[in-house]
Formats: sequence, structure tokens, C-alpha cells
Amino acid sequence: MPGPVPQSERVPVGVDPTRASIARVYDAFLGGKDNYEIDREVFRGVQKAAPEAQDLAVENRNFLIRSCRFLALQTDIQQFLDCGSGLPTAENIHQVVQRIKPDARVVYIDNDPVVLAHGRALLEENENTHFAAADIFQPKEILSNETVRRHIDFSEPVAFLQLGTLHHYEGPAEKPAEIMKEYIDALPSGSYVVISHFLDPEDEHSPVARKMEDVFRHSPMGSGTFRTLAEIEQLFDGLELITPGVIRCADWYPDGPRLKPLNQVQYCIAGGVGRKP
Repeated sequence: MPGPVPQSERVPVGVDPTRASIARVYDAFLGGKDNYEIDREVFRGVQKAAPEAQDLAVENRNFLIRSCRFLALQTDIQQFLDCGSGLPTAENIHQVVQRIKPDARVVYIDNDPVVLAHGRALLEENENTHFAAADIFQPKEILSNETVRRHIDFSEPVAFLQLGTLHHYEGPAEKPAEIMKEYIDALPSGSYVVISHFLDPEDEHSPVARKMEDVFRHSPMGSGTFRTLAEIEQLFDGLELITPGVIRCADWYPDGPRLKPLNQVQYCIAGGVGRKP
């Protein structure tokens, strides 16, 4: 049983500090301060399974930055819909793309109360950045959301982002692919989809992937499935994958040549970008 929350940790209205939050656990992995002891407990547990566990979040964030920069530089996309935005950190999506395209519109979606509080703050600083409170695993809810419909024009190509989210769906194994199919069917031709996902590399690093999965799923957070490369590729069904396809996040157009070898955890998260014909 988790202990009481220290008085020094202020808890916003609507937040249960005795239950781990996906967004706050990621914040803990990234060294942020918007998390509670219950979230850090998850982080420490995964660290015991793999000391480099922090690199799951780091590689996911770096892939987010590189893929969004690619879309802003190399495509005509002017609108970005980010599912499961998480807590603000350095180089958020709107900062990456609006540095290149100042008029690009970004809509973030999340339903964590702590994230919502930060989202409201974002609205005050940037007129092209918007926030919607909704469940990213309910495509109909997202696609009909008032904020999404007001700021995302589905007659024009969209950049649709599911970064580090689908592995937190707990339910039938085939459901994430069905969720993605519903989203992809709703996107106009010329749209791009970006996905990152915990990976079982099916090699000598599989045991650490499965060990981390076990810790995640039996922790206070309760989710974190590691899928194979073939299973992650199914999430892009109906899309043309941009070269090099679905690959370890660290290997998707890295910033320069690699001088250091990958550690075991860096082999355990993959990502890709696909275009809807």
C-alpha cells in the first residue's frame, strides 16, 4: 500500500496521488518534477529490471522531436493532432513545428488532470496550440470532439501522432490495431501518422523487454505492453511507410553518426512514420 503524500507535494483538485499516472510516470522517467512518490515507485521498479530504463522515455522524446521536425520541414502539413500529449517538457511538439512553421496548429489530447492543468496554461501562451480532454482509445470521441473539430480541418492533410501511447492500452491484443484503423480511415489522403511503441526485439534483448513489461503491468500504473516489430507494423495498416520503416527509435534518422553503442533498453522501443495514400 502506498504511504501518505508528503505535505510538500501539492495535489491539484481531481488528482489521486495514490494511483500512478502514465503521464506522471513518464515525467519521472524524464527527470521532471510533476510526479508523486507513487509514480517514482514505478520508475524505480522498472530501473531494477533494467538500470537504463530511463532511456525508454528519452528515446521516445527524441524520436518525437526528429519525426515532427521531419514533417514540418519535408511536408506541407500545417496541423498536428497529438494523442496522449503527456506533461510539457523541453521541445514539445508545438515548439518543434512552430519554430519551422509559425502558423502550424497543434491540438493536444489527454485526460489526466495534471496534464489538463498544464494544457490550460499552454492555451494562454500560444494562440495556435489547443488542448482537448478526451480518451485517446475512443476514436469516435476524439474525432467528434468540439475542440478537435474547431481547430483540425479534416478536409486537409493532418499529422496524427500516437507517441508512447498504444502500449498502455490494456485489453484485447488486437484492439490497438483496430483503434488505429478507425483513426486512419478518418484521415484525409496525404496525412501522416507517427507511432512509437515499446518493442520486444525478439533477440538477446527480449528477456529485458519482457522483464520491464512485467514490472510495468504489475506496478501501480498497470500497463505497458512490449510488442514485436511485426505487431507494431500492423498499427500502420493502410499506410505507406516512410523509409526506413518501423525501426528502433534510436535508428530513425539519428542526429549524426553513432559513436556510442546502444544499451539494452534502447533496443526496446521502436517507431515509424507512415503516409496515407
